[in-house]
Amino acid sequence: MAIRGPRRERDGSIVYNSHVPLKQPVAQAKRKHRFRFILAEIDKPFFILVMVLLVFGLLMMFSASYAWGLSEYNDGYYYLVSQLKSAGLGLLLMFATSYLDYHFFQNTKIAYIAFIATYLLTFYTALFGIDVAGAKRWIQIGPISFQPSELLKVTFIIIFAYIMSVNYPKFKDWKFCIIPFTVIMGAVALVLIFQRHMSAVMLVGIMGVSMMFISGMPKKTFWKFIGVCAVFGVLLLIYKMASGSGFSYISDRIQSWKNPESDPSGKTFQTYESLLSIGSGGWFGLGFGESRQKYYLPESQNDFVFAIICEELGFVGAMVVVLLFVLFIIEGFMIASRSKDRFGMLLAAGITIQIGSQALFNIMVACNAFPNTGISLPFFSYGGTALMIQLAEMGIMLNVSRQCIKKK
Repeated sequence: MAIRGPRRERDGSIVYNSHVPLKQPVAQAKRKHRFRFILAEIDKPFFILVMVLLVFGLLMMFSASYAWGLSEYNDGYYYLVSQLKSAGLGLLLMFATSYLDYHFFQNTKIAYIAFIATYLLTFYTALFGIDVAGAKRWIQIGPISFQPSELLKVTFIIIFAYIMSVNYPKFKDWKFCIIPFTVIMGAVALVLIFQRHMSAVMLVGIMGVSMMFISGMPKKTFWKFIGVCAVFGVLLLIYKMASGSGFSYISDRIQSWKNPESDPSGKTFQTYESLLSIGSGGWFGLGFGESRQKYYLPESQNDFVFAIICEELGFVGAMVVVLLFVLFIIEGFMIASRSKDRFGMLLAAGITIQIGSQALFNIMVACNAFPNTGISLPFFSYGGTALMIQLAEMGIMLNVSRQCIKKK
């Protein structure tokens, strides 16, 4: 019996149809990978793109946060200094993980221990974390506040990629391509719902389903799974909203999305101010640092930083941001497609989907094309935990690129 493995064609494309003995990839997927460094060349265009996003993001976050820094801490540079510290630590993590062989994570103990540890930490946060607007998503470790759900997203991608690479030869049996992923996605969604972190639930769902789609499982099995999940999800959402079991805010946000002018001094204030920011920017904006709405728009340095970008840099500046993320997605999938093995492909694709989905939904929320979800804009929004983890993920992407199959 044989399975499909990666093979380089003459035109440079990769296909998964070479005849590889069944027990060979299983042994490779299950063997313990040692800690080692890879010194090959990285994908330079991807690295430059990440650095452009980071620097551009820091500049726009500084502009968007200046007014709130003065108001809350009497220091307009407060948020910038804090974000620069996180960026510095994040860059160290990025360079470290860019050299660390990503196969280090393709290890049963590493993959499962990392996932279980972050899951339990997230569960602990849901019980004893810092309460902000009825949601417990943060814990305080000394002087540092930390959001474990951000790290859970990464370990979720790792455990998914690991199980898919191990179980791929058995995907004809639905038990090996449905049950493990359903259990993991369900458990993660449950703890995030417990935190009232519905935006993270949505992201995890998108990442999990997308990785399942590209994993190579039979299409009929995949679409049956999607159908069952869709029906169950809709019924659960209707029940929760109808019973008012702590999720009535979802219906409020949907109503605010439908009519952002219905209560501009109350429930729709954020969305209304965001639309004013976007509309006042015109084609070329008011100029860097010249935003007026950042003095009124809550979370202008975080969830609604894109609205400030539109106001200060206009439609042209907004399109530059969109183009940068489009290029990021293209480059990310190119790295995934050139990966030398299935684990690397799924790891790179999962990270690309995560960053791309977050950017898409954040921009849609700022433009009122989607209900307010509380999703941050990668590299641009204020948040030390998120930025450090995102840069560490970029390091993993760069390490996958170091080991990509080179074009002839």
